Parts: sequence; C-alpha cells; structure tokens
Amino acid sequence: MHKHPLTPRYELQLPDFTQAAPLLRVVVFSQILALLLTLASDAQQAFWLRLGLTSLLVQWISLVSSLVFSRLRPFLKHASVFQLAIAVLLLLALVTFISSAAAYNVLASQSVTLNFIHFAFNNVLIAVLVGLVLIQFLIMYDELARTINAQHQAKLSALQARIRPHFLFNSLNTVAELIHTDPPAAEQALLNLADLFRAAMASAERISLQDELALCQQYLSLEQWRLGNRLQVNWQISEKIPAILLPALTIQPLIENAIQYGFETRVTAGVLDVTAYLGKKQLSIVIENPIAESHDKHVKNGIALSNIRQRLQLCFGQHAQLTTYQLADIYRVKLVLPLEGA
Repeated sequence: MHKHPLTPRYELQLPDFTQAAPLLRVVVFSQILALLLTLASDAQQAFWLRLGLTSLLVQWISLVSSLVFSRLRPFLKHASVFQLAIAVLLLLALVTFISSAAAYNVLASQSVTLNFIHFAFNNVLIAVLVGLVLIQFLIMYDELARTINAQHQAKLSALQARIRPHFLFNSLNTVAELIHTDPPAAEQALLNLADLFRAAMASAERISLQDELALCQQYLSLEQWRLGNRLQVNWQISEKIPAILLPALTIQPLIENAIQYGFETRVTAGVLDVTAYLGKKQLSIVIENPIAESHDKHVKNGIALSNIRQRLQLCFGQHAQLTTYQLADIYRVKLVLPLEGA
C-alpha cells in the first residue's frame, strides 16, 4: 500500500499567473500603482491623459512580467528565497527597461520631449521597489501557509484518532468468532485486519483511492464472515479508477456505518450497493443500504459524518462533498471527490 504525506510540503514559489484570481490581483494592483504614480507627478495638466498613459505602461509591464514568471515558474520551483528574489528583480527590471524603451520611442514620435536615461531609470527603480515589496508579501504568505498547514495537520490527526477504536474493536470481535468456527477464514481475516490496522495508524498519511477501496473490500470480507447471508454486496466500481489521493479511512467508515445501521439487526437478507460515477471534474461514490426495521432512528452514528466532512474540508476545501439522503427504507451516502492529480 502506497502512502503519501497528507499535506504537501510548502515551498516558496511564485503564484500561477495563468489562473484568473492571481491575474486579477495583478491588474488591480497595477491600476492602483498607476493612479498613485499619476497623483505623485509634478505635472498639473492633462491628468486623465497622464493617468491613461501611465496605466497603459504599468499594466503592460505587469502583464508581460506575469507571463514571463509563469513560463519560468517550473524552473524556479526549487530555488532558495535569495535566488528567487534575485531572479524576480532582474526579470522585472529587464521587462521594465525594454517596455520603457518602447514607450519612449512612441512618445518621441509624438514630439514629446523626455530624457530617456531619467525616464528609464525611474521606471526600473520603481519596478525594483515594487518587486521587493511583493517578495516580502510572498514570504509572509508562505509563513502563514506553513502555520495553517501545521494546525490542519494537528487537527486532522485528532480527527483520525476518533475513528480507530470503533472499527478495530468490531473487527477483533469478528476474528474471535471465526477462530472457533472457521480457522482458515480467521487466518485470512487476521491478514485483512493487519492492513486495516496499518491504515488506522496512518493518521498523518493519505493513500490512493485504489488502496482505500481495497481496504473497504477487506473490511467487507470481515463483515460477510460475521453476518453471513444477511449481507449481500453489489460492488459497481470500474477497475480503471482515477489516481486520487485522500485521507486514509475516508470511505471505509461510511461502509461501516451502513453495515452497523442496516445489517447488524437485520433478520432477512439485504443488499449493500457501492457505485462509482466518473465525471469530467469529479468522481462520485454512492453507498446505499437498507434501513433495518429495528434500527433506532434517534441513535447517533458510531462514526460521525461531520468527522469525515472535516477531514475532507482540510484536504480538498470546498471541492469535496459528503451528503446523505433517506429514501423510504433506503439510506444513501454520496461522496464527491475532485479529480486532482488524475
């Protein structure tokens, strides 16, 4: 079973300016800078003309620099803070100098008198100062991200710890019963239980969806030995499963709840349906179980669904969802996972 760190290692790197949100911030910040430069100018005439020309130059430098940074982002990914700062300042100064030269030629053709050295030097100096400020904000953002990451890790470990005792004790009881009735089955059950133990101890790990579903199948084999013909499983999941990483024991507790509240007190046979629906941007896993006649509707789930929702929130944000429905005598749980890394 392949395990991965549950939270990625944060590295100081430039934002991806090909995304809408960072690009919009660049445009807004550039326009504010252009307005401040225009207001700080000594000239008292043609305010709107100066604002328009300054905005055009600043926006051009910002957008071209963002495009260059986005192209070089993979090469700067593992650079140190000092190396990243030097690269950003040099590239920003170079783009500003070339843009200033182009702007000077345009203005000169319109009979506007300017000192090129003074014009270019001022623009490059402003660009370098702005670059230093942005690097400082980037460092502050990275430090904040590391702090939040550590807090999420601690919270996630605490949430994971709440899951362990319930299903482990149930599984141990199953093995104890099998030792007296079916020793070979008890041996296989112990092997399955060992994998479940490893997953339960991986509070700081996340595993692939394939491994999580394999754990679910091992758990179901334990429960089928215990429940016999009362439990029938309809497993409708394709072998070509997207490569999604998720917290260990995300789906297994949902199946355990279905077993506990749909089959343990059932006298007649029932069907547990586990189905996967693959979309363009997300994967939906639907778990349906019958509601046992003797089930107390007011009893709380042994494993709170809110626990799993919190773990999904920490890993996927708003991109993952966990919803429940009750249709007549059928209880349905729907888990939606984003296809990141697929």
